[in-house]
Amino acid sequence: MPGYIIDLDGTLYAGTNPIPQAAPFIDSLRRAGSPYLFVTNNSSRTPDEVARHLREIAGIPAAAEDVLTSAQAAARYQADAAPGSRVYAIGEQGLRQALAKAGLHLVEGPDDKPDAVIQGIDRSFTYAKLFSASRAILGGAAFIATNSDLQLPTEQGLTPGSGSLSLAIRAASGVEPVWIGKPSPIIMNYAIERLGLPADEIWVVGDNLRTDIAGGIAAGCRTAWVLTGIAQDVDPEEQIRITSIKPELVLRHLLDWPA
Repeated sequence: MPGYIIDLDGTLYAGTNPIPQAAPFIDSLRRAGSPYLFVTNNSSRTPDEVARHLREIAGIPAAAEDVLTSAQAAARYQADAAPGSRVYAIGEQGLRQALAKAGLHLVEGPDDKPDAVIQGIDRSFTYAKLFSASRAILGGAAFIATNSDLQLPTEQGLTPGSGSLSLAIRAASGVEPVWIGKPSPIIMNYAIERLGLPADEIWVVGDNLRTDIAGGIAAGCRTAWVLTGIAQDVDPEEQIRITSIKPELVLRHLLDWPA
């Protein structure tokens, strides 16, 4: 029985709009007994909030244990490297909660001598936070970024993503971050571990060639690219040619899966 690592925004819903085929697809996996995990680069929400969003927006039964966020992956990465370490966090509730649950100690800035700066999406990002992060990194703190997404699709159009903030901190500090989210093997390996299956028995399903599909290929998983979300208006053959990222399956939507 194969397992599934499934992207969220653009695959199961688009912002606050459900993708019609998503709920029937997940229902088919549940009835078949196929294990699956919802994996997102979004670090702003807690797993409980992600699960609630899936239930309320997409009509998909979900619990916190069905979710892996880039915030959880970043917290685990730092906790494994330095248990109980001190971290300066730039991010929202999802990141701060994940760090605390991992036993890491949140500090207020560079004067508290953090062992790491861990940064996710932060819609209250300021010059003061940029200054504090760069100063801490120049003082020896590790730099960990939840994901490299430069833009996020929203109801208002494309908005700056977490990766845009990461690049500002990289420019100010001169230090390249450890990237955690898709397509990084870090979050992919944690997801594979959670499913408890060999990588080649897992499908990675998503709408983004550069994150979902590239991450799945690099991890040795099978891949299915759905032409919803950011992929809905693209020429798939042209995008595959441009990116040199070739998924195993290209699907118009989730219920287009071949028998």
